[in-house]
Amino acid sequence: MTTPTAVREELTVPGSPPAVSHYTDAVRFGDLLFVSGMVALSEQGEVVGAGDVTAQARYVHELLGAVFAHVGATFADVLKVTVYLTDIADRQAVNEVRKEFFGAAKPASTLVQVSALVVPELLVEIEAVVGIPTGSAA
Repeated sequence: MTTPTAVREELTVPGSPPAVSHYTDAVRFGDLLFVSGMVALSEQGEVVGAGDVTAQARYVHELLGAVFAHVGATFADVLKVTVYLTDIADRQAVNEVRKEFFGAAKPASTLVQVSALVVPELLVEIEAVVGIPTGSAA
């Protein structure tokens, strides 16, 4: 008897912003989903919520939710997030938005302050690792 081998699958999610370099929205490997850092760029590549970390955080979480839904997962399935802020003082504002989307679920988490993100007006970037529920799509 052979054990099934996990297959690596690159995913591009409709409605996501265009890639700004050589990457894809997410990579699925078996029941794990590795989501690229999401930023507040619209599908047309324009900054959403310029100067407003709360608006940007909310938009980023909406993008993350769309990626999760693409494989039949939710915020409750998130195992780990990494949050990048250009100003560590924005931590509390981003955390309030995060609570709205995660509810009672608490993923493992890392927070890092960075000097800049890919577009100067961006204030927050979030990446995630998700455990895909058994029997989920994609």
